[in-house]
Amino acid sequence: MAEVKWIKIVTDIFDDEKILLIESMPEADAIIVIWFKLLCLAGKNNNKGVFILNDTIAYTDEMLGTIFRRSLNTVRLALKVFQRYGMIEIINGVVTIPNWSKHQTLDQIDAKREYQRQYMARKRKEQKLLAKCESNSKSNSESNSEDNRETNVRTIEVEEEIEEEIDNTTATTKKDKNYMEFFSENFYIITPFENEILKSYESNGINPEVITLALKQAIENNKKNIGYVKKILDRFLKENLFTIEAVISDKEKFEKNKKGIKSYKKQDKISTFNNYKQRDYSSSDLKRLEEQLLGWRK
Repeated sequence: MAEVKWIKIVTDIFDDEKILLIESMPEADAIIVIWFKLLCLAGKNNNKGVFILNDTIAYTDEMLGTIFRRSLNTVRLALKVFQRYGMIEIINGVVTIPNWSKHQTLDQIDAKREYQRQYMARKRKEQKLLAKCESNSKSNSESNSEDNRETNVRTIEVEEEIEEEIDNTTATTKKDKNYMEFFSENFYIITPFENEILKSYESNGINPEVITLALKQAIENNKKNIGYVKKILDRFLKENLFTIEAVISDKEKFEKNKKGIKSYKKQDKISTFNNYKQRDYSSSDLKRLEEQLLGWRK
C-alpha cells in the first residue's frame, strides 16, 4: 500500500489532557517526540495504524528504538505511557493506534477512490454502448422515424440501467461498511477473517443493521470478541430474526414473559380447598393438637 505523504494533527494537540499529563513527566520531551515519530511511521506504512513491516513482521521495541534513534529504555517507557492513556493498543504483540483510519479520514479517501474507479469504469462502458447505438443509428439513417425513436429510447434505457447499477453498488458498499466500521471503532481493527465471518451472516439473510445490533449487545455485556458476537448471530439465525423489527419483537416478548414470571413469584401462596382459606395456627395451637393426636390430652 502506498505511503501517506501527510497526516492530520489538530492545532490544540498540546492542550489535550493526555499530552498535558505526559509533559509533567521527567522524560516528557523524549516521549512526545516518540509519539510524533510513531504517528509519522503509521502514515508512512499506511496500514490502518497497525505497525507491521512488509505485512509480515510486527515492529518490536528494539526496531522502533533503531528507527526513532532513541534508547531502548526510552522507547519502552513511551510505549507504556501511550498504552496506559489509550493512545495505542497492543494486540497479540502488535502495536496499533486505535481508530487511526477514522481520525485520518483514510477510509473516506479510499472509499472515494474506489467509487471514482467504479464510476469511471461504468462511464467507459456507457460511452461504448452509446457509441454503438450512434453507429447503428448512422447505418440506419435511411430507415423510418419510428426506428430512430426506438434507438433513442434504448439509449436512454442503457443510461438509466448504468446509473441504477452505480447507485446499487454505492448503496451496497455503504451498507457493508457500516458494521465493519462499527467493529473497528468499538472493538479493535477488524481482520479479514473476522470480516468474512460477519459477511457470511449477511449472506444467510441477516440485515446489516441486525449485525450492528449484535455488536452493540456484545459491548453492553462487556464481551467485545468475535466469538460472543457469533453466538448472538447464531441465535438470530436459528430463530429467524433477520430484521431489526423481528429482533425488537423478540425482545419485547422476552421482557413480557420475564415480568409475568416475577409477578407470579410475588403472589401469596395460599392453600385452599373448595374456596376455604387455610387456617393460621399459632405455636401453642399446634402443640395442643399434637398432644391430642398422641393421646396425651383429651
